[in-house]
Amino acid sequence: MTSSTPRRLNVSPTETTSAEAVNDTPLGEHVRGQLLRLCGVAGLTDLDGIRGLPLPDLLGPAARRPLAAGPPSPSFVCDDHSPVEFSLSFTAGASPSVRVLVEPGCSAAALAENARMGMDALEALATRWGFSTEPVRRVRDLFLPTAIHGPLALWCAMDLRRDQPPGVKVYVNPQAHGRERSAEVTREALTRFGFGRAWPALWETAASRGPERDDIRFFALDLGHWHTPRVKVYFAHHDVTATEMDAVSCLLPGDRAGQSGEFCRAVAGSTGRFVHRPLVSCFSYTERDMEHPSGHTVHVPVRDYARNDEVARDRALNVLRGRGMATAVLDRALAAMTPRRLSDGVGLIAYVSLARSTWQPPRVTVYFSPEAYVRRPPNAGVPHRRTDGVADALRRTTG
Repeated sequence: MTSSTPRRLNVSPTETTSAEAVNDTPLGEHVRGQLLRLCGVAGLTDLDGIRGLPLPDLLGPAARRPLAAGPPSPSFVCDDHSPVEFSLSFTAGASPSVRVLVEPGCSAAALAENARMGMDALEALATRWGFSTEPVRRVRDLFLPTAIHGPLALWCAMDLRRDQPPGVKVYVNPQAHGRERSAEVTREALTRFGFGRAWPALWETAASRGPERDDIRFFALDLGHWHTPRVKVYFAHHDVTATEMDAVSCLLPGDRAGQSGEFCRAVAGSTGRFVHRPLVSCFSYTERDMEHPSGHTVHVPVRDYARNDEVARDRALNVLRGRGMATAVLDRALAAMTPRRLSDGVGLIAYVSLARSTWQPPRVTVYFSPEAYVRRPPNAGVPHRRTDGVADALRRTTG
């Protein structure tokens, strides 16, 4: 797909229109309500500050579009093309944190316009919260060319914090010049940020099975108010095993053997090969070590490995409980997202991830789809397909 190609919607006829999508509620109002409720669940009580977050502004014209009109474009963020994704991050002994991911250019008909709208939104955030967008402009030719290939141009994420501005993250597309050039583009981007020496080991480890089975999916940058800003590279691992995921994670210094594979099996409910939607790994680099990763995250797309969201929720709870993390919050968060029964669909919980760092405690993150447009029915069985939604992910799409 290039910037001159219209972005076409492709929603499966097996998907069920959500209860929310039959009314005239604007998209901005729908996702803003979900965000406020999630913040309340997470104990972010400074609601005046939270209400001031520019979520509808980030969505541009799409914020005013009624849900009944359907998604403005085939956004890669969520399976139903919702251009927003929420997540809760859990750390033992601490309150969970809230994150929101947005595709600012979701109302654009082509990726070139999507990129322009995304940069405009990012500059507005930079002015609002006093940070520089220079890191993005440094690699703009690599990720935001005139003719953009691939499913996305630019996403913005915000980590919400008490009594201080959010941490802003930007996600761009290493396949913008074509999938065959994604390694070249990523290597050059890492070099421009001083991590050129990290590339050989990253490529040999994370893409050891070849680019057809281990493809580079995202490049991400921390902007603004971060104690230690990160540069991150995401790989999608198709038809992978838990053992192979362990081999990938060993690139992180001090990695405990078997931890990633164990997590993947627990979330996916599988001890064999993950043959449906690919698992995603992310390596983060900081100035603490210019040659080795400072963090590794594995993202499991639980929605393709569970019959329904009730099963996905139970697996997430088991992971949280096993790591001494707050569990009651998850059920309250799910109730804040939707009134529907968890057994009635799958995909509300999109991903569950485990992030490990050389300098921070482990973190488990649960990712939620707004289900603004359709609700995917329960899987009759594990589907025999290999699809690529998000933050796909991101997950689009994320640690």
